Amino acid sequence: MRHNAIHILVIDDEEDLCEILQFNLEMDGYCVNVAYSAEAALKMNLASYNLILLDVMMGDISGFRMAKQLRNNPLTAKIPIIFLTARNEENDLLTGFGLGADDYITKPFSTKEVQARIKAVLKRSGQPKYSDSILSYDELHLFLDSKKVMVGTTELFLTKKEFEILKLLLENKNHVYSREELLQRVWTNEVCVLDRTIDVNITRLRHKIAPYGKNIVTRLGYGYCFDDTQNVHS
Repeated sequence: MRHNAIHILVIDDEEDLCEILQFNLEMDGYCVNVAYSAEAALKMNLASYNLILLDVMMGDISGFRMAKQLRNNPLTAKIPIIFLTARNEENDLLTGFGLGADDYITKPFSTKEVQARIKAVLKRSGQPKYSDSILSYDELHLFLDSKKVMVGTTELFLTKKEFEILKLLLENKNHVYSREELLQRVWTNEVCVLDRTIDVNITRLRHKIAPYGKNIVTRLGYGYCFDDTQNVHS
């Protein structure tokens, strides 16, 4: 039986262990990615995972420190975390659960134990059977399945056309789309749509996604693009 698109991230600096866990969990029907450090994991789209297996003892950023960052970020605060550790001291257990861990597995462990713990945590946490795909730039996030847009922790309310324009531009950053191309891609099969319609929607979109509106730039004589070289924090 395949678990429909349940995504798990394994974060551990023991590469052999990561490979073993990935192989066995994929055989159990999960979609699994691995990272060999917290630093590497933090560059990934963490909000797209349904569960994270997190080693405690790693390099500069420990598992405890990373868990705190996950819990402090609204996009990842509710993702279940199972700590993996070679330490089983009571203080470590209390620290882990104090940071919001959903379970704590002591090394060495069997893959069957991990699989059983994962199933129990997913059931207990009420995780959905799918993971909402997210398209992001800095703190601008498009949830492609649920059609939500957020800047940081604030949800924005875009029209369908505004959402589709932003999705197209974000998926193809720095690619310039002419008005004609935008009309063909966003206003498919609709008649009597004027070029001015594009300009009006772009203007509204820039205002709604502030401060990232400045990233939607006009290339005079050519069209519009999402310019990822524009620094909204400068």
